[in-house]
Amino acid sequence: MTVYKAFKNFYVFLLVFAILIGAGAAGFAAYELSYKEESVYAVSKYGSTGSEVKRIQQKLSELGYYKGSVDGIFGQNTQSAVKSFQRNVGITADGIVGPTTLLYLGLSGGSSSGGSSSYSDADVQLLGKVISAEARGESYEGQVAVGAVILNRVAHSSFPDSISGVVYQSGAFSCIYDSNWHQAVSETSKRAARDAINGWDPTGGAIYYYNPAKTSNSFMHSRPVTVVIGSHRFCK
Repeated sequence: MTVYKAFKNFYVFLLVFAILIGAGAAGFAAYELSYKEESVYAVSKYGSTGSEVKRIQQKLSELGYYKGSVDGIFGQNTQSAVKSFQRNVGITADGIVGPTTLLYLGLSGGSSSGGSSSYSDADVQLLGKVISAEARGESYEGQVAVGAVILNRVAHSSFPDSISGVVYQSGAFSCIYDSNWHQAVSETSKRAARDAINGWDPTGGAIYYYNPAKTSNSFMHSRPVTVVIGSHRFCK
């Protein structure tokens, strides 16, 4: 009986030990996952330093939100600039530069797959987002044409030299303020963005477009039209 009890107690000890080890492993795995998620989603925030912060500061400076030194230190001025940008484009204004804010800024660590190496994945996504918001319901050619106009502006000396700079230029695209901006980006718009980046320009070099049924702007109506595609007139 004594031997049996000793064996039984030893068995219980092993069982408890195994449970504790399993719980510890699960806890560590949860911590590791939490850490990974934080490192992925909280890319740059108050207190961060380094080259990524410099890229963010430079972009915010180009867009007119940041007036301080591009020093790679994420302080109060940088945080305020981030929040101002986030509020303006309609995303959560938490002052943290995660994937969504990077997308809207046109910043990404990777280069575009299948497109020009001068554009990042975030550039392609942002271009697709504008196409989806501006040309929803237009033909595929019409969607590519909208993307081409944005890229033509990037290359033109009279406009900002980045996709995000062109998109967020004051008064350029009203879609960033309406409900279409927050709709899911269509797959055709994503493809249209890649085709435009790869060089397809159905507009013949246009840097403007408008829907004559929706605008009475005299400047737009005075521009020489290069082509009409769907509801839009494309012009220089």
